[in-house]
Amino acid sequence: MTYTDIASAWTEGRAVWNKGAAGVLAATEDAEQGLPFALLGFDSDNGGEFLNHALWGHFADRAHPVEFTRSRPYHKNDNAHVEQKNWMWPRQLLGYQRLEDAELVGPICALYKEAWGPLHNFFLPSMKLIKKWKEGSRWRRLYEPARTAYERLMVEGMLDRQPKAKLREQYESLDPFALKAEVERRLKTILPAGAAG
Repeated sequence: MTYTDIASAWTEGRAVWNKGAAGVLAATEDAEQGLPFALLGFDSDNGGEFLNHALWGHFADRAHPVEFTRSRPYHKNDNAHVEQKNWMWPRQLLGYQRLEDAELVGPICALYKEAWGPLHNFFLPSMKLIKKWKEGSRWRRLYEPARTAYERLMVEGMLDRQPKAKLREQYESLDPFALKAEVERRLKTILPAGAAG
């Protein structure tokens, strides 16, 4: 499961064993706990793992309900912000092979939360599209300078003082080289020998 914030590109990943509503709800709750900001909206694709009473109730039954929207029917790549992260998160990291061992769910989630996520959100910049327009038969695109999700969140007005201070403290405690080494170490215990990650 890949969760991406449109404004900052902050991304959380979680592994689930199947598409059951209970597992998806638990992964979503856990991913929400990892966010450095409050969740205002949730846009999913049209799979039954998302469009169910459990997840809808999770977002609706709270003091400040989260707006729950979905992709357009029959547009499987409608969530472009997530689709572009799907290559980097599960596929670049874990490869395309099926990992058919339920015991790997925990280690993959820990890898996402403790090493891969912090490495990407705090240290690896990405570009965001500002606008696109058509000139004749060609599309032109204008991108903002590459920034990390952390840098986008630290911009004035994005976060309140307390969450910003907590995020800065977390950033200062991290070492990108140590995170990269930790990713490699954990992958050796997750992926079959010789598998490309």
